[in-house]
This record gives sequence, structure tokens and C-alpha cells, in this order.
Amino acid sequence: MRAPTKINTIQNKRNVYLDAAVNFFDAASASAEAGDVDAAGVLILKALDQERRAGGVGPQVLQLIKPRP
Repeated sequence: MRAPTKINTIQNKRNVYLDAAVNFFDAASASAEAGDVDAAGVLILKALDQERRAGGVGPQVLQLIKPRP
């Protein structure tokens, strides 16, 4: 079982990525409303990257089956 501090660290990292994604999505929405579709597209891609990173935080399935040395 994982130590509580390690779980909290994983949650904190995930929350930082998700918060950044929300900020990028909000900025993309504002850019789109202002008519700057190119900037909105770039911001959406950045937000999706942050969501992807949030999903990668923590142990991976293969690491649970066979821990790295």
C-alpha cells in the first residue's frame, strides 16, 4: 500500500495539470469569442496536453505488474 504522502503528491500533481487545462480551455473560449480562432485552437491543444499529462500521473499498469528495479 502506498504511503499517504505519496498519494497526496500524486493527487496534487494531477490537480495542477487539470487546473492548467481548465485555464487553457477558459482562455480558448475567450479567444474564440473574440474571433481569434487560431489562438483558440492552440490553447485547446495545450489544454488537451495538460489533460493527457494528468492521466499519466501515478503508477502505470505495467509498473504494478512488474516494478522497475
